[in-house]
This record gives sequence, structure tokens and C-alpha cells, in this order.
Amino acid sequence: MPWRQDPPARATGFDAERERLPRAIAARLVRAGRIAELPAGLPARDAANSPRIAAAPAALDRWSREVFELIEWRRFEAVVESLFAQAGFETRSQAHGADGGVDIWLYSAHHASGDAPVSIVQCKQWMRQKVGVREVRELRGVMAQHGIARGQFVTTSDFSADAREFADANGIGLHDVDGLLRLIASRDPGQQDALLRVAFDGDWWRPTCASCGIKLVERTAREGGREFWGCENYPRGCRTKMPMRLEHRAEGAKAPRR
Repeated sequence: MPWRQDPPARATGFDAERERLPRAIAARLVRAGRIAELPAGLPARDAANSPRIAAAPAALDRWSREVFELIEWRRFEAVVESLFAQAGFETRSQAHGADGGVDIWLYSAHHASGDAPVSIVQCKQWMRQKVGVREVRELRGVMAQHGIARGQFVTTSDFSADAREFADANGIGLHDVDGLLRLIASRDPGQQDALLRVAFDGDWWRPTCASCGIKLVERTAREGGREFWGCENYPRGCRTKMPMRLEHRAEGAKAPRR
């Protein structure tokens, strides 16, 4: 589908006073009370895309389900990796490209070069869809391939009953969104703040291209004017694209990797 590219936004990070946000995400944040109301009489597109609208970092100073809904998939994986690092593991992740079913490799804290990982982690930033037994079986297959006895599956959603049953019988720890929030709450305040900074680092709302490892950019279809995310490497070998509607971005973000 033909598209035209809008000028890329400048990332300023979680502590910045102002963020340039696409219209769909700005509207979602206004409804959530995370940013100031759009100026009266100013069209939504102008308010969200042209000026830099005032954010409210104080409203993002605590963990909730909404944090997982707001951040993009790569930020979610970074939070999970940091969470395991806080637990004493050494971690290694793959930012983009085919991951072979592994998002994070976990090693003992003092492992020597060449030591095998003690566990592997698969992440799914799904909001409405439950993780089923098929996805958990796939993780078990990767564990067997690498001779790893323990695996971890982390999601912002929930797991089906058969997925939980299979995981219990096969050495796989399941972490749904409620479990994640309990785990984060068990950390001391400094660690919780550190995880929040990881979540809102950089342009946390802009999805990462799973194929290229770079941020997607705002594009507008030539026909119909629909806004969506697209890879700036188009057409030089990457055709990654996804809807800009915030509620759809998590489910579709990593499709190229699977």
C-alpha cells in the first residue's frame, strides 16, 4: 500500500516535560488522565502532532496494568529483563530479528564464559488474548532443543487453563499481568522506580520494528488518509507496518518475528 512519511518525532524520554505524540495515542492518554487536555478549539491532529503537548510524569509514578498498556513491546521486554536482573540473574536479550522462541536468556550471577543458560524467557505483550497451550508448548520445545530444564513465560494478559496445566507439568513458570505487578510490588521502592524508568525510557510509546530493531515512524496512507506505523527502511527490504490505534499495537507488534 502506498504511503507517505511524516517527519519523525524527537524522543525526549520519560522525564521530559513535553512529548510529541500521534493523535491516537494522545487521545488515549488524555482519556487516561496521563496528559493535559487538548487545547480548546484546536483540532486533535494539530494538538497531538504539531505542537508538543504537556505530559504529566507525576501521573506515571506508580505501577499498574495501564503502564503495560501504554508502553511498546520492546519496553515491555526491557522491563522483564530488568526484573530478572534484579533477582540476581545475568541476562542477555535479542533486540530484533528471528529470536528462535527466546526473548531473554538467563544465566547464573557468576557464570563463566561458555556456561549454558539456566533458563529462558518468552514474552508476549498481549492485552486481551490469553496465551494458549500452543505458545507454551513452543517454549517447551525450545527448552528441549537447548537442554534447559526451566523456562519462564511472561505476558501482560493471562494464560488459558490448558496452558497452565501444561506449564506445571513441564518446568515452565507462568507470569501473568497480576503476577508481574505482585512481583514488582515485592521490590523495594528504589527498584520499582528503576523499573518504571526502564518502562518510560526514550520514546516509549513508539513501536520498535521487530525485523530491523529501529523505531517505526508515523505514516499516512495516500488513499483514505489512514495513519499507521511503518518501518523507515521501506522499501529497502522491510515492509513492517501496524495500526496506530493504541489498543491494537501490542498484539501486532512482533508478528514479523514469529
